[in-house]
Parts: sequence; structure tokens; C-alpha cells
Amino acid sequence: MQHHIDQKMFHVEILTPKQNSVKLEDDLEKFAVKFQTVVDHGYIACITDNPMGMLSFQATEILPELELATPAEQVLIHLNTFHTKPALDEILTKSIDLGLKYLLIISGDGSERLPKLTPESIGAPVNTVTSVELLDYIRREYPGRFNCGVAFNPYEPPDHELEKMRRKIDAGAEFIITQPVIGRDERVLQLKDFGVPVIIDAWMSKKLHLLSECVGYTIAEDTPYDPLGNLRDLRRYYPDWGIYLALLGFKTQLPLLSEIWTTP
Repeated sequence: MQHHIDQKMFHVEILTPKQNSVKLEDDLEKFAVKFQTVVDHGYIACITDNPMGMLSFQATEILPELELATPAEQVLIHLNTFHTKPALDEILTKSIDLGLKYLLIISGDGSERLPKLTPESIGAPVNTVTSVELLDYIRREYPGRFNCGVAFNPYEPPDHELEKMRRKIDAGAEFIITQPVIGRDERVLQLKDFGVPVIIDAWMSKKLHLLSECVGYTIAEDTPYDPLGNLRDLRRYYPDWGIYLALLGFKTQLPLLSEIWTTP
């Protein structure tokens, strides 16, 4: 029997330290504090995989190194296609050893320092490996081990993105996490048709212009934006869905979350 991720909950994004960090010990300590804080609040800790193509430590390296307990229902790790086949299998094997089962499968951001998973290495009859092929590989080679989710970008042409989502679902995706959403979005509401849990990404930084690359058009740096106001709107517009918190302010915003969840 499949067990879906608890969608009716906050999912808090945490970045692992960069491998070229000049203050690695401080970064490790900050990661540990953030991770433990999220878990202690009962939320789900979502750990990134080389975000923006920047070479960073893997969750499967950091968690055991810091001797952090990893409750299976409260940890989700991102996994993208910019790995060698041996590195990919090592991440998956270590995840099993740590008792982790939730993965967010994404194509990811590449860079000249990151290898790209080759189709032939995972037996995929395509020219380029995307999240669809990675999902299929995990389901085929690690059956029953993981519950995999995928990303949805409402800023892409809707017909194309929804058709791609159908292929992701067919490949084994069991939940969906969107790109950052501002207010009510009819394109996002169409995800109900896939019959799997949906988690809405709330952009928690006041710097809305940083979303420009994601949405495909320029957002002026002085664009006014209230992240907590948008979070409250998302709770009201999507009361049955979870919320993914990117760039959360742990000191200023996290203490307000429980109140926001109980008053949609």
C-alpha cells in the first residue's frame, strides 16, 4: 500500500552548505539548527540538491555527519539529474540506509562543474535525461523504496506543462510541488485533476525580483511584495493543500507559521 506525503503541512526548504564554503563549520552548525527546528515544529524539512547549479554537500552526507535524527515522515530530499550514475546510486542507497523515503525528483540546474546523468547509464531510450527518466529509473531499480514527487511550473505554456505532468505521473510521481505561486492561479488549480497531493510553493523573501528567471519575465527590484500576506492568501485559496516555504526567515517568519496554518 502506498503512503503519500502529508500534504496538509508546511514543507520548509533548507540549503546544505556549499562545498567551497570558507566558513564550513559555521554553515554546518546553521544547517543543523535549522533542520532540528523544522523537525521539532512538526514540519517537513526539504533539503536541496546543488541549487542554482552550485556544488553543495548532499543531504545524505550532511545528515549522518551531523548525527541528526531523520524521522522518515519529516524529511524530503531533492534529487536532480546532474549526477554520475555511481553518485546517483550512492545517494539512493544512503537514503535507504538513513530510512529516508520521500524524494522530489527534478531535472535541476546544471553547471560546468556538475556531470549530467547519461541516458545509456540508466537504460533510457532518449537523448537527454529529464525528471521523467529519473523517476522511471528509481521505480524500476528501487521498487517500493521511495515515494517520489515532482515539480510543476505554472509559468511555462500550460498545455505543454500539463502534458509533461501527465508523463511524470505515469512514470510514478506521487505528489506535486509547484514553483513559487503568487495569489490565486487557475493554472495551479488544474493540478487537482491528477489526483495526487499538491504542495504550493510560497516565496518567503521580500526580494520578488529574484523570481524573474523562474517566471520568464523581468520583475523590477522595487516591486512591493509582502511574503506573509501572500502566504495567508495561499492558505485561503488552497486550504486543502500543503505549503512549501522557500527562503523562510527562521527568526522573523517561522514563529508566525502555526498561527497562519490554523487561520486560513
